[in-house]
Amino acid sequence: MSGATSARSRVGVVAWSLAFMVLGYVGMVATSQWLLGSIGAARPCGRLGVGWATLVQAGTGILVYGLLTWAMGRRALGLTAGELGWCPPAEGGRGFLRGAGLGVGVAVVALALGLITGSGWRLDGGSVGSYLGRLGLLAVLLLPPAFMEELAFRGLAVGGMARGIGRPAAIVITSVLFAGAHWANPDLTVLAMGNIALAGMFLALAFFSQGGIGTATGAHWGWNLALAGSAAPVSGLPFDIPWLDFQPGEPGWLTGGAFGPEGGLLATVALMAGAIFLIRRHDFREER
Repeated sequence: MSGATSARSRVGVVAWSLAFMVLGYVGMVATSQWLLGSIGAARPCGRLGVGWATLVQAGTGILVYGLLTWAMGRRALGLTAGELGWCPPAEGGRGFLRGAGLGVGVAVVALALGLITGSGWRLDGGSVGSYLGRLGLLAVLLLPPAFMEELAFRGLAVGGMARGIGRPAAIVITSVLFAGAHWANPDLTVLAMGNIALAGMFLALAFFSQGGIGTATGAHWGWNLALAGSAAPVSGLPFDIPWLDFQPGEPGWLTGGAFGPEGGLLATVALMAGAIFLIRRHDFREER
């Protein structure tokens, strides 16, 4: 293959990956809005912080991105299952559990660091039983959005780009796009955007680890669940949790303030520690 042909091939793979993200987003939004208008489901799930609209969009996104992964990734680009992050069920299941533990661990580090700034919790009069029930329900409700976002930003997006321009560049580009997808979240700051991009890099490293998209989904879900279960906002979105109230310390640029821990420098430290941990494990999959 000549250098010019090789260069065109690399550009083509990157273009396909970008087209996948754009088409997937448009298809998800259009289809979910049609469904919501048809069934009148644009109402919240109580005060869980997860609305019916979010769940419908996540389910629609899983379907749309899944079909595009097959049509564009497998059929058009000929990406292998390994490049797309799809592993045998047992390996993917173990990866999910490892990822979940890692996501929870990184979130706990960020929350623990916040204690030195005055962040903390107070009891709001609810019961432990109601808290545990809400936590269990959130564990179920937070999984579809996490899986959908991993299909959208890891999977074909980062796997396809990696074939064309290598893993490091693919991780950076998709992570910046991942941060940009959160531009409308409430109380967003420049530091919060940077942390979301860093979270995208952390999740991409998890994706390239053993377990593939299962590991990345577990890490994403574990991070969100740990923050929500601590009554802290997740990417600016508040969760009404019985028994506990989270109170961020000061200054906001350190603790994240109203955006939640993801908006502060302490989360930067925790996410960097998680990324370094993944790199030092030397647990990355070979493309196959």
